Amino acid sequence: MKKLSNIFVFLLGFSASGKAQTDTAFKLINVIHGDIVDFTVDNLDNVYVLSSRNRICKFDANGDSVASYNDVKKFGQATLIDVSNPLKVLLYYKDFATIVMLDRYLNIRNSIDLRKQNILQVKAIGQSYDNKIWLYDELENKLKKIDEDGKLLQETPDFRLLLGQAPSPIKIFDENKYVYLYDSLQGVYVFDYYGSLKNNIVISHWQNFKVTGKYIFGAKADSIYRYEISSFRLDEWKMPEQIYRSRSFNFTTSRLYALKKDGIEIYTLH
Repeated sequence: MKKLSNIFVFLLGFSASGKAQTDTAFKLINVIHGDIVDFTVDNLDNVYVLSSRNRICKFDANGDSVASYNDVKKFGQATLIDVSNPLKVLLYYKDFATIVMLDRYLNIRNSIDLRKQNILQVKAIGQSYDNKIWLYDELENKLKKIDEDGKLLQETPDFRLLLGQAPSPIKIFDENKYVYLYDSLQGVYVFDYYGSLKNNIVISHWQNFKVTGKYIFGAKADSIYRYEISSFRLDEWKMPEQIYRSRSFNFTTSRLYALKKDGIEIYTLH
């Protein structure tokens, strides 16, 4: 494999047709070391890491620590961290059916006990474009939107009536006027803000699924995938072993983040 100065990976990109498109290099630009069990990244390249003690730390795009959340005793291990809006971070604790809202400095703003709203089984939540919260109620099989007090603002009909089956989404993204629900077995369901189904994208078994900008990113085995929503173009990049054996990935439009045993490696995408 060709090795370039300060470029740790040299990859050849392939489109959905299987034809080579352009050489793509992943350049290692930084490493965040520490006790990290999970992490996520916002659209400003801020990195939010979750430690084994359930402490959450925020690092800026340069890898400098800028904030931390240490109130870890009340709800236990966070199931999901949503940073779609860098000014309002959502923590979801599935075992307690509770959403905790933090500000940009990771100070608590509010919390919602979904059980008080008679919403008892939720696996996926996501922020809406207007700073409300999307969630999928698996008992009622409905996509719902609530405000910061937990008040129900809108909901779809039962998905079994809409789709003939009940999906089990693990991710929800609100991006460019559409809501994306990802079921790793059934694919991506795309809805408008009124709850009308607009598309079903046949993407399955992708790990580290993320919708950002005009792309959908994911990983499967030793490949990274990028699906361009408007053109339906699917690009694939094969990864060498030192990257694809990472514990998990995350993506922005210009960077790849790979979680290793002792930290997060940050690469630029070219």
